[in-house]
Formats: sequence, structure tokens, C-alpha cells
Amino acid sequence: MTVTIGRRQFVALLGGAAAWPLAARAQPPAMPMVGFLRGGTVDDVPHRVAVFRQGLKEAGFVGGQNVAIELHSTDLYDRLPALVADLIRRRVAVIVANYPAALAAKTATTTVPIVFVIGGDPVRDGLVANLNRPGGNVTGVSFISADLGAKQLGLLRELRPGAARIAVLVDPQWPTTERFLSELQAAALAVGQQLIVLDVSSGYQSIETAFTTLVQRGAVALLAGSSAFMYSQRERLIELAARHRIPAIYAWREAVAVGGLVSYAPSITDAYRQAGVCAGRILKGEKPGDLPVILPTKFELVVNVKTAKALGIEIPDKLFALAGEVIE
Repeated sequence: MTVTIGRRQFVALLGGAAAWPLAARAQPPAMPMVGFLRGGTVDDVPHRVAVFRQGLKEAGFVGGQNVAIELHSTDLYDRLPALVADLIRRRVAVIVANYPAALAAKTATTTVPIVFVIGGDPVRDGLVANLNRPGGNVTGVSFISADLGAKQLGLLRELRPGAARIAVLVDPQWPTTERFLSELQAAALAVGQQLIVLDVSSGYQSIETAFTTLVQRGAVALLAGSSAFMYSQRERLIELAARHRIPAIYAWREAVAVGGLVSYAPSITDAYRQAGVCAGRILKGEKPGDLPVILPTKFELVVNVKTAKALGIEIPDKLFALAGEVIE
């Protein structure tokens, strides 16, 4: 395993290469290498790496046996181009990337296959020309979280009927934030809902400050936007929401599993499994431009009953009926 480089950058080789017999007259070809590239830290998403490996296995590739998997990540997005360049120098067969990493990879190469796992519209953002036939060297999976703000707002209003002000936490550095806010604000305007939009993008302090501000400004509910940073801080968000007795909705089931009130989203974890399958198909010789972009077919509402009771929130029967999972 490659040694960690720096405090903010995690680089690791999963599986390694098998030792070749010393007596062999002709060495077999080196294993193909898949570069797993992330804006944000890999430490925050071990389960996503695991299900990505599972997807590769479903396609016939096992780390350390017939494929090498190298992890690159940084929470300093301006370092992503250098990490992409490093993967290209290593002659990776496929780059698998989250949103900011995919944008950096798309800029850097038109030949190395790229499989994205993102929450936005890959056509609108210039990653692919078409969802069904992407063309070029890029394809992937979109779980379209950027387009779920209006639905999440509606669910939150059912949990907190008559809420005068609802706070929204967003990461201004995340590529989908502008689109997310635009659609959310349009939905709020249509129903006369006042929003308090607060930026959080670095460290605990920005989150502490945001909660202090939203309480001072009279917000009685919270919608947490999506980004790698926000995901990494999900437990802190949940802790502060509980302390201030603010009901909140999240874009990740994992938040509700550790005490968040409610989430509404497709499974991001499964998106990474699908990305693994897609990468495996490319390793077998299929062209990324011929592989349709995968979109979610299921959106799941998850409710934490214990948290609702602690907050004194009565979950409407309608939401219970819609919930795909109820955590007691």
C-alpha cells in the first residue's frame, strides 16, 4: 500500500501487484489499474469504496488479483488537476471520479476513460453530450441530488407546517450548489416560504457559526445541502440540530442512520456499486461513449422515529406511508 501523502491528500493502492515468479521466462502483462479519484477525503467514504470494489467484482475484476485500484483524494480542489495528471502518468485504464474530480479529469484527458459518480446533470455540466450515447471518453452514474431540493423542501414543510423560516446550508465550492439553490429558491417562492441560506465550506467553525446564525434569525427547520464537505460533517450537523432542536432533512440515508431526522434521496452507495460495474465493462473493452449514463430508478424517504420523538415532532401518517425505511 502506498504511504499517505500529506495531511489533506490520501493516496493508497488497494490490492497491490502479485509477485511474479523469478524463474518465469516471459512476464505476464501488468494488471490494469483503476484510479479512484475524489474531491474530499477517502477516509469519509470507506463504504463507497467497498461497494465500488463489489461492483468491479460483479464485472469480473478483483483488486489484487486481476486489477489494481489506486485511491487519490484531496479536500483542496485546486490540487485535483495534479492528481489527475499523476493517474494519467501511471497509465490508468479507467478513472472513477466524484463531481469536482470528474470535471478536472474531463479537462485533462480526451483518451483515458472516465466514469463519474455525481449528483448533477452531466449533459448540462458538459461531461457528456447525451445521456443515452455519451460519446467521447466519459460516462457514469448520476443520482441527481441537485434536483431534489424542491421535494425535500416540501417534505420538511409537512414535518414543520407553518414554518415561517427554513434554513438551508450549502457549500459554495461544490459544483451543483448553484443549480440546487436556484431550483430550491424557485420552489420556495412558489409557496411563499422564506429561506435563510447560509454558506459552510471549511471546518467546524463555519458550521457552528451557521447554526448560531440560523437560530438567531428564527429558523425552525433545516435543509442540509449536498457536498463532500457537508457529508464529512454529517455527524456534527446532526449533533447541532439536536442541540438546538431543529428538525432537518438530509440528502444521505447515512445521516438518518446516525441520528438525523429524515432523508430523501436515491442510494449514493448503490451508485458507486454501479460505477464499479461500469468500470469493469470498460476494462473488458467496451467504450465509455457507448455506455448510457445510469440514472436512479428509486428515491427513498428514510425517517428516524427516535429522533422525531426527541424533537417532539409528530410524523404525519402520509410520510410514514411514503417512507421506504423507518429507523426506530
